[in-house]
Amino acid sequence: MLKQFFIICSGSDTDILDNCSKGEQNKYAGIGATVFFTAVMAFIAGSYALYTVFDNLYTAIFFGLIWGLLIFNLDRYIVSTIKKTGNIIDELIQASPRILLAVIIAVVISKPLELKIFEKEINQILLEQKNELTLANKNQIAEQFAPTIEGLNNQITSLQQEIDTKEAEVNALYDTYIAEAEGTAGTKLLGKGPVYKEKREKHDALLAELQQLKQENKAKILEAETQIATLKGDYKTQVVNTQPIINNFDGLMARVNALGKLPWLPSFFIFLLFLAIETSPILAKLLSPKSSYDFKLEDQETAVKTNVLQNKHHREVMLKADYAINDRIYTDIEKEDELYNYKRKKARELMQLQADAFYKHQKNVL
Repeated sequence: MLKQFFIICSGSDTDILDNCSKGEQNKYAGIGATVFFTAVMAFIAGSYALYTVFDNLYTAIFFGLIWGLLIFNLDRYIVSTIKKTGNIIDELIQASPRILLAVIIAVVISKPLELKIFEKEINQILLEQKNELTLANKNQIAEQFAPTIEGLNNQITSLQQEIDTKEAEVNALYDTYIAEAEGTAGTKLLGKGPVYKEKREKHDALLAELQQLKQENKAKILEAETQIATLKGDYKTQVVNTQPIINNFDGLMARVNALGKLPWLPSFFIFLLFLAIETSPILAKLLSPKSSYDFKLEDQETAVKTNVLQNKHHREVMLKADYAINDRIYTDIEKEDELYNYKRKKARELMQLQADAFYKHQKNVL
């Protein structure tokens, strides 16, 4: 039962193989088994590749099954269409496009399996890339807010400097009128004279200005600090909202690119393995000598071809003879007086009817 299934997988004619030797049947069963297990590997590889795309197990298995059946059908077609002619050059020319197709299929099958085999290494590369993307994303978002925050900080610094400058002036005037009262500077007269009062009034006026300036600037500083806090909150919100995009940076294309960063030799040998598996049925048919199955298949095909050619030639001869007979018949009829007189009579009747119809039409017009 299993042998018969593999023979069907090989795409060979089961009716012909039933009349061949056991060895011939085993050869085609082996070719069919290779085709079948290649399709199984294609199903596994396709399912894994699609799982990285859809993140859904059932969807990946469904489309992976369709992909496996497609590869099975292609491999079966490739193997079944190679005909043994006995001429190695003709067979190589015949098999060259099929070998090229087998190479493409081997690449498509091997790549998803490479992604699974080197999954840990790929995850490490993707982690490094995600970290780099996270830092780059934060820097890019920060560049959007940095000029505004820097301007607000400069504004706060300027407002604070105004307060400090005014405070220094007030302190200087305070020291001046105290020194005047103590007699250590100015007029150097001990006591609170007119000069002291003048300097004290200047100090008190400037102190009132300082209090007003502090009140106004602190309100402005508080407003600027509120804007800075809002901008920083917006920055954190954007970072949080964009981070899931970076976290999901592990799709099929990202993994393929990460695989390309790994050493090429292991991947190349995996590709060679699948290339050998994929091309083995074709090479087996090319390298094997022309066997009884090939002779019987050729005999069956040439018999059908000969029968078709015979039928075609027979129909051509019949058509040629029919043309000749028809020519002779109409030539003989052409010389009969009875047919001539009959057609002459009918032609006269037709012309009379035409004349009557023309007369009636003209009469109606008048």
